[in-house]
Amino acid sequence: MTEKAFETIAGSGPLLFLCDHASNALPAGMGTLGLDPALFATHIAWDIGAAAATRALARAYGAPALLGGWSRLLIDLNRGADDPTIVMKLSDGSIIPGNRDADAAEVARRIAKYHTPYHAAIARELDRIGEGAVIVSMHSFTPHWKTVPRKWDIGILYAGDARLAAPLMLRLAQAGLEVGDNEPYSGALEGDTLDVHGIKRGIAHVLIEIRQDLVGDDAAARAFALRLKPLLDAAIADMHSRG
Repeated sequence: MTEKAFETIAGSGPLLFLCDHASNALPAGMGTLGLDPALFATHIAWDIGAAAATRALARAYGAPALLGGWSRLLIDLNRGADDPTIVMKLSDGSIIPGNRDADAAEVARRIAKYHTPYHAAIARELDRIGEGAVIVSMHSFTPHWKTVPRKWDIGILYAGDARLAAPLMLRLAQAGLEVGDNEPYSGALEGDTLDVHGIKRGIAHVLIEIRQDLVGDDAAARAFALRLKPLLDAAIADMHSRG
């Protein structure tokens, strides 16, 4: 792919779909950051299934979407520019040689080339949509952490503003899904995508985490997205009905 910071899907309507960890690719010249290439098929490089689910939802809604163009090992788009983990030196036990010695100038270069354009594009889309915009950020999580099974089918993350999260969790549970309330991660991360574009702008938002064995290939991800759509529709209607 060309060295573009993100992928754009054009659309209309109030929803903006985001996928920070959509890709496991690296730009030309970065090699494999010194890692075994096989690791780029694993969760340390991207959120498995999240991009396919995002594209399927954007198509189903005819909505715009922005998807990160490069691996989270290059730069984590779901971190603030001043977060020390924006360029990870260690991930799930794997030292990342190409990041270990990255100095402040190299981190700043990556931020300017990949992180800043992505977040500027999000801001432009939200400005274009205007009042009533809703952010839906798509992620995925591993079925186990270390040796501990994760029981949730889906996690709903939020911080401080549960306008959409609360009705969505209810609808998902009613549909028979095991739902994590700010699980397996907390949605309260200062400087992350939803903090910057949702909380700080007062825009309704939610981060959806899907367990990766449920979206392990493109067909499964598309199927899960189509299962999710009517539940998201109902949750958005619930949110609006509650004012």
